[in-house]
Amino acid sequence: MLSGKKILLGVTGSIAAYKAVLLVRLLQKSGADVQVIATKDALDFVGAISFQSLTRKPVHSQLTNEDSWNNHVELGLWADAYIIYPITANTIAKLCNGMCDNMITAAYLSSRCPVFIAPAMDLDMWKHPSTQRNIKRLIGDGCRIIPPTTGELASGLVGEGRVDEPESALVFLERYFQSTQSLKGKKILVTAGPTHEAIDPVRFIGNRSSGKMGIAIAEHALASGADVTLILGPASAKVTRTDLKVVKVESAQQMYDAAISIFDQMDAAILSAAVADYRPAEAATQKIKKSSESLQIELVKTPDIAGDLGKLKKPNQILIGFALETENGETNALSKLERKNLDGIVLNIATEPGVGFIYDTNKVTFYGKNNIKKEFELKSKTDVAIDIIQWLADLLKNNLA
Repeated sequence: MLSGKKILLGVTGSIAAYKAVLLVRLLQKSGADVQVIATKDALDFVGAISFQSLTRKPVHSQLTNEDSWNNHVELGLWADAYIIYPITANTIAKLCNGMCDNMITAAYLSSRCPVFIAPAMDLDMWKHPSTQRNIKRLIGDGCRIIPPTTGELASGLVGEGRVDEPESALVFLERYFQSTQSLKGKKILVTAGPTHEAIDPVRFIGNRSSGKMGIAIAEHALASGADVTLILGPASAKVTRTDLKVVKVESAQQMYDAAISIFDQMDAAILSAAVADYRPAEAATQKIKKSSESLQIELVKTPDIAGDLGKLKKPNQILIGFALETENGETNALSKLERKNLDGIVLNIATEPGVGFIYDTNKVTFYGKNNIKKEFELKSKTDVAIDIIQWLADLLKNNLA
């Protein structure tokens, strides 16, 4: 999977730096060409000779070396992927603010390849609002996070903050390259976010969907070579890819109209939007005043986007839906799969820890035709998006077989 890939490995000053030596060996066994750069503090934990003996290349740790200049720009352009493993809270903060005082940060600012970071720090440092704010900012800048795991930490505490194992980091890279260009030439429709159904000019019926899941799916589909159209409701999450085609809508009817109008041109659609099931029968033209003890609003069904696209779906098209449930999840998901003529459905249970609109994580189960079922552990929504796009690529491939 990594044969011939050029991997730039950055190592920062964490006690977990020794694991980077193991990662180098795993990358080489996978066929990758590895170049190591490190901070001075990292080399206090693991000597440069350890990396040099494996890569047969010098380890760059300074921007200048006696009379020579180490060309960080050249390294940033050379790499097919740049992984900083492990990365400390200090370096994370530097990347966020564009600081350029060592080879790690200089190469980051010069890189044009995907960047992966694997945080390693103590529990309180990882949970601190400033670190979490920096992580979110790096995600917004396009970095891919290899989330830390829970375990025994250098401080003696047990908790989240332990760098993920080298084997897991290798799988993360392999999955990325496997998915890259897997949708080349395909046209993909993605719906995301909530819908707002007007009660009056200032109030609406809606839900707490942030749009994070759908945006992650659309952006990873784009990174996988697809021509993507994202129909986006009034989401709080922001699109980070400026080259993503976005159609902004407010209501379920607007989302329905936009989806119906282009579905015929699509190879596949992933319907991750949390569309309101009902809307007011009539929206008031002026703000409703609080003049009585109660207020009755007649609600009517919104259009069934998944159901109607399922009726329009041609044999060569793939349609994937979502089911967010609080009870009888599998039963409800399988019913929706059948009723709406879907090729697959993604189930998530809102009552489970870390699952739902407000979180950056999700825990899903895929259901498909012929009794296909695949459960996943809790993971970031970015990772879930990678799984979904790989699933879609497989469905499209099998559909043409």
